[in-house]
Amino acid sequence: MRPLRPRRVAPGSEPAPVAGGSAFWAAVLGPALPADVVAELQELAQVRELPAGSLLVSSREPARDLCLIARGDAALGSAPADGSFQPERSVQGPAWLDASSAWLGAAPAQDAVAVSDVTLVSVPRADVQALMQRHPELARRLVVTLARQVQSLTVATHDLMHKDAEGRFAAWLLQRCCSEAASDGSVTVSLTERKRDIASQLAITPETLSRLLRQLSRKGLIAVAGYTVKVLDVAALRALAGV
Repeated sequence: MRPLRPRRVAPGSEPAPVAGGSAFWAAVLGPALPADVVAELQELAQVRELPAGSLLVSSREPARDLCLIARGDAALGSAPADGSFQPERSVQGPAWLDASSAWLGAAPAQDAVAVSDVTLVSVPRADVQALMQRHPELARRLVVTLARQVQSLTVATHDLMHKDAEGRFAAWLLQRCCSEAASDGSVTVSLTERKRDIASQLAITPETLSRLLRQLSRKGLIAVAGYTVKVLDVAALRALAGV
């Protein structure tokens, strides 16, 4: 398949209520956020509805906004000058795309591209800073958000250095076991990304990913049907992932 060619975000937008309202902000900043803080965030938020393939965050431009997606799927990676995109990790809304670059006045370390239609939410850093001065609780929530991101990246780096491909893939599957277990204890995971993109995130080849799917199937840990993976033995998968 040809690499995804991102389309740039159309300039300009009008402030609009954030999709999901207080539930959205609770998902990205934690529960029980004061109502007046939520109201002010929604006033400041710029919302864009963008199609799959749109460039959401560019590593070639200094960041001025904190960026999130309210719904949809995005991938973070590298979009070189020729327009082809190489994904490194995926993000599912509601979630942060870039909560750090604007504070540094620097360009983001990675590009972000919409994998599906998305709702992009951006909040100007200067406005957030002023809001934090009036509401210290918001500052605390953002510090926790950034700390969690640092921890997540540290764990990912550790896994890449110390876990083999099978262990990394097992951990990747476990992170996506979001649905409730069926009566037989199995959990279904839908693969929303191309297999080559999943392989890129795991630092393996697509051929190695196919081999791992067959390997885990033979062990009775999963059952694969197209882009749907049924995790048959969650405990065994956890042991394999070392968690």
